[in-house]
Order: sequence, then structure tokens, then C-alpha cells
Amino acid sequence: MSQTEMFCWQCEQTAKGTGCTTFGICGKSPEVSNLQDLLIYLLRGISQLAVEGRKVGVKDEKTDVFITEATFATLTNVNFDSEDIVERYIRKAIELREILKAKVEAAGGSVDFGPAVDLIPEKTIDGMVKQGKKVGVKADSLDNPDLQGLKWLLIYGIKGVAAYTYHAYRFGKKDDKVFEFIEQGLSATLNPSLGVNDFVGLVLKCGEVNIRAMELLDAGNTETYGHPVPTKVPLGAKKGKAILVSGHDLLDLEEILKQTEGKGIYVYTHGEMLPAHGYPKLKKYPHFYGHYGTAWQNQIREFAAFPGAILMTTNCIQKPADGYKENIFTSGPVGWPGVKHIVGEDFSPVIERALDLPGFTDDTAGKSVMVGFARNTVLGVAEKVIDAVKTGKIRHFFLVGGCDGAKPGRSYYTEFVEKAPKDTVILTLACGKFRFFDKELGDISGIPRLLDVGQCNDAYSAVVIAQTLAKAFNVGINQLPLSLILSWYEQKACAILLSLLYLGVKNIRLGPSLPAFITPNILKVLVENFNIMPIRSADEDLKAILG
Repeated sequence: MSQTEMFCWQCEQTAKGTGCTTFGICGKSPEVSNLQDLLIYLLRGISQLAVEGRKVGVKDEKTDVFITEATFATLTNVNFDSEDIVERYIRKAIELREILKAKVEAAGGSVDFGPAVDLIPEKTIDGMVKQGKKVGVKADSLDNPDLQGLKWLLIYGIKGVAAYTYHAYRFGKKDDKVFEFIEQGLSATLNPSLGVNDFVGLVLKCGEVNIRAMELLDAGNTETYGHPVPTKVPLGAKKGKAILVSGHDLLDLEEILKQTEGKGIYVYTHGEMLPAHGYPKLKKYPHFYGHYGTAWQNQIREFAAFPGAILMTTNCIQKPADGYKENIFTSGPVGWPGVKHIVGEDFSPVIERALDLPGFTDDTAGKSVMVGFARNTVLGVAEKVIDAVKTGKIRHFFLVGGCDGAKPGRSYYTEFVEKAPKDTVILTLACGKFRFFDKELGDISGIPRLLDVGQCNDAYSAVVIAQTLAKAFNVGINQLPLSLILSWYEQKACAILLSLLYLGVKNIRLGPSLPAFITPNILKVLVENFNIMPIRSADEDLKAILG
């Protein structure tokens, strides 16, 4: 590879459906891509030490959490700041690795694992970029594409698990078995003795562990803020100063709400933050007003037009234009060149910027949407739902959800929802819903036909709803009148898909395109065991499902 080359195939939008090689479709530069590859390689090495350490009684939660956060930082559209990746993660990785190595060796464990444990990063970013080129995707199992694809499917699934685990840990929710698996999985990708069957088992185990990670996060959200309740959220604006909070992190949102009390600033959600309006303890803030914009497909225009300050709490941000970078702030693992990062919980720079900006000059009326149909709400009317199914009022449920993205093909999901018969119910979650979240679909016997379960972080709710309904009908999940129509974009979606496969869910329709790292042989296994299939057209799929 030359200095301007890269290889990344971790997201749905990857170039030509095979991999980005000169510049990321998402906006990731070759420099960032190769630094991320170097970071992941170092984390795989630290994980080898962590696995060995557990065998000799050495456990280090600080290192466990670092591996989790640093892995999260390499998700699509999380951290594209080269200097930040180097200073906050690569250098810290080496520091923690050497400390862990000394502890493991002192306890009688082996530290002789080879290059990933011994590699010393070059002193310059250019030097690190060159190192990253040697240890990325192209370095793995090129003589066996199936093995290579499964290794990276495991790594990408672990990236998703790491994201949920990071969010849960911020609430004080943790499970050492989750940390242990993250390290076992990353370590396994450097074990030359493992074959295709071993990695098939590991990716399904990843799905199992991801359910636990999502359960921990769900507990953190609901124990802190209460179970979401049905809530009408305005899409208009209030005259006054404004802050837009995007991403997923409810704790950062709450801090913004606390620190803006009495300052004449209205706080809006964007993207995956929309479901936050359903949490009772967040609803108490009178200046927590409404939702602005949609998600991926219009994000650049929406951010450029927003008249206040913007806080990105986690991933899913498109590359911001230079003209409004000074209005954007990041927190958590997020990093963008030229964008100020908030360390800790002092959001005064965001607030000061919001006070400097004009805000909305007038009240603006707009439509409203409903949120808050997480598991507690839906299962609270389970008897009504079951009766509607038994009496034929509800023929079928569709879970239409997942990630949004800018690549053509996602209009399928809008068309699917619009064409779904009036005796069907649409469950939705994650940012894919912004293709149809404001559609007025009516109700069935008082049950709204469009039920917003929440963020992608709330996928656990959807799993519990399905499991509970299956138990109520005394059938397996696959026998329910339920079909999954999923859109994927990044690695949390990979983790959720692995969770569904672990649960044995069949007949999933996935799009807009299949992952580049899924080889024909791997796809054959998925089709044979789970009947997973690519989406076709809305008409064709509805006919195939409903007859």
C-alpha cells in the first residue's frame, strides 16, 4: 500500500460492495483507517495478555474498560481524529499493555505471544500509519477467505458489544464475563490453530454475550430514568437559544439538561436521541423541548442549518464541514479533526457557544411523533395485543429497524412501511426509522400501527417483547406472526444480527446490501441454517411474507 491507501470493509456503504481502498465513503481518511487498524491490532495483543492473566489470577478492570472504550472508538463514524487516536488510545494501549505484561509475568504466566504483544509504535503518526497497513484486514488469512471473513465478522461483532458495554459501564452496570469474552474473542483472532468451525462458534457466542451487554445497558437506562412511556414529541422549534444533542448517551444528555437549567436554552434531540423524550426522569426538564431533523441522509444540511450548538455524544456523525465545526462538540470516544472534545462532564463550552449563537428567532410549528413503546409499555398491553391477534384484527407484526445511511436503496424501508396492510403493526427501533418515523399509520383497536421501541441501544426491548409474546402464544419465536426487516450500516448492527442468530431467529431479511466480509460459503451456511436473505422489493417481500 502507498501512503494514501487503506482497506476497510466494515460498514454497509463500503465502496463497490467490496471495500474502501483510497478513501472511506464515510469520510474516513487512509491515515485514520490505518491508525485504527494499528489500534485494533494492539488491543488484540493486550487481550492475549488479559486471557493469560485470568489463568494466573491477574485481572485488571482498568484495562478491561480501556479495551472496551478503545474498541468502540474504531466503530464507523466514531473517531476520525488521528492525533486523538494516537494520544488517547494508541499510546495508552502501550502503557497499559506493559503494566499488564509485568503483572502476568510476575504471576507465572506466559507473555510470549509474538508481534501484537511486542510491537512498539513508531514515534510519528506517519510511522504508525505504515505499521497499521501491515496488520489490518489484508494481513489476515488471505489464503482462506472464509476464515478471514469470519475473523473480521467476530471483530466487528465485538466492536458492537464494546459499544453497548461502554454505555452500560457509564451507569455502573458491568459483568466480568462480558469483558472476558471481548478479550477472548479478540485474542482468538491471533490464534493460528483455530479454524472456520471455531470461529462459527465464536461469532454465535458473540451474539449471546451481546444480549447480556444490551441487558446491562437496558438496566442502566431504566433504573436511572424509569421505563419509557408513550410520549408525543414535537418536530418544530421554540424561539430562543438552542442546543442539539445527537448520538446515544443519555447521561451526557442529562448533564446538558442540568447545566442549562435557567439559562434560556432549549435542548433538542437529533437522530438516535429521539427516544430519550420517553424517559420519565428526563421529561421533567421543562426546557427539554423536541426533536430536530432526521438522521444520516440529511445530517450535513441539518447540522449546517442549526442555529445553536451541537453535542455529538457517540457515533453516527457524517464528516462536518469546515464552516460550522466551531458549533460542534464531541464527548466520549468520539473525535473529529477541528472539533472541540469535552473531557469529563463540564459542558460549559457547549453552553457558552449556544448563548453566542442566535438560536431560533421564532416559534416554528411542526408535526409530532410518538416514542416510548419499549418493552414495559408494549407488554403492559400484552393481553390486548394477544386478543387482537387471536381475533384476526392484527394479522402480522413487522420489525422494520436498524441503521440509516446515505447510500441509495434505503427508500425500500419507507415503501415497505407505507405498503404494509392496515391489519399489520410496525415495530421499529434505531435510526433506520427516520425513513418513516413521521408516517401517520393509524391504529388497530387503540394500538398504534407504528410503535417506536427506541434506540439501537434498546434492541434488548425488542428481544424481550418477542420472547414474551412467544411464551404467551406457547410457540417459538419463529412461529410468531412476526417478520424482521433489517437495515444495517455499522458494527452494532452486526452484533445485534449475531444475537438474533444465537437465538435461532430465522427468515431475517437484511439490506440494503449484504456485508462485504460475508463470503459466498459463509452466506450459504447462514441461508441453510437461518434462511437469512437479502431484501428484494417491498411488493415482493410483502407478498412472500403474507401470501
